[in-house]
Amino acid sequence: MVRQCGNRAARLDSRAFRVCHPRWCVPHNSQRRYVPQISLHTPVGDLSVSEDDGHIVALDWGWGSVQSQTPLLLHARDLLQAYFDGEAVAFDLPLAPAGSPYRQRVWAALRRIPAGATRTYAQIAAEAGGSPRSVGGANGVNPIPIIIPCHRVLASAGLGGYSGGDGLATKRILLDLEVRAMDLLRHSSSSSSSSSSSSGIAP
Repeated sequence: MVRQCGNRAARLDSRAFRVCHPRWCVPHNSQRRYVPQISLHTPVGDLSVSEDDGHIVALDWGWGSVQSQTPLLLHARDLLQAYFDGEAVAFDLPLAPAGSPYRQRVWAALRRIPAGATRTYAQIAAEAGGSPRSVGGANGVNPIPIIIPCHRVLASAGLGGYSGGDGLATKRILLDLEVRAMDLLRHSSSSSSSSSSSSGIAP
């Protein structure tokens, strides 16, 4: 059985408490410290994005109990808001998801899936190594869902699974949102090209 995509622990926090507890890290030879976090309302529920040392390290379901407004977090929030507004967004953010070298290869492969497109677990395994099951395992512990788009990975027959937000309903929303955004972008580009041709202006 392939593991589901998304942050399972974050989903449980969101369901039980409606609050995303502050994330913390313990640097070498240092005391525990909390990392900056910012939250936003979205069609798939409240989301909280966490930053550490100039990189995005997590996206969780739930509203953070401690809010920070660093330039990077504000940029991430703006991109996510544009994404949920139906714009074609490239998440050009510095990411530092914690994971093994194999999981890093899987997550890098996920980021290469274009918006509006999907891949199967087997296709990601052919690119990153391992098996469909091991790809599902890496997806299941993806700490930055949506930005690292594990929702774009499907089973060979059907949607597969998803443990973020409301499960498969959330996965369908994300996939449909991206298809509509890419359709709108293609329509806009086509209309612009037609307008330029009719006016004698080279595209």
